[in-house]
Amino acid sequence: MYRVYAIVSDKEICKNIVTKLNNLGILTRHLHVIASLTKDLEGLPQATVWQNTELVHGLELGAALGGIAGLIGGGLAMIFPPTGVALNDSVLLVVAVGGAILGSATSAIISSHEHNHSLDRFRTDIARGKLLLMVDVSRRQVDEVQAIIHNIHSQAKISITISK
Repeated sequence: MYRVYAIVSDKEICKNIVTKLNNLGILTRHLHVIASLTKDLEGLPQATVWQNTELVHGLELGAALGGIAGLIGGGLAMIFPPTGVALNDSVLLVVAVGGAILGSATSAIISSHEHNHSLDRFRTDIARGKLLLMVDVSRRQVDEVQAIIHNIHSQAKISITISK
């Protein structure tokens, strides 16, 4: 998937772009709009915590670190088992999965309160009253999405990244 970022000047232009993209077959769940707190985004697909925060990164990092910690802890428990307890190989798997789950949950709580740093480059425009439209599409749709945005708003600033 690719993410097309477009800075547009106002709500009506953004609505026109969203309508054209919907007509192209791009589902509303693949469209996300961010604006300053003073802007009314009614009628537009507003970005959620998934797009606004570092939640996704936190989940991934927490799962990795928690899983590694679980593997180490489980390995140590197998090497130095508690007195009177017989451990089998499944303990290692259970502790690793448990660590990944605990790590994901802990990291998600922390990262859901941190703003998405990949959006920092758009903060100035958003603070000046512009809207950021994010469109998640396949590679074959990128050029068509860019053309639609430029046909409706020739002054739109567009950038593209590869997303997960």
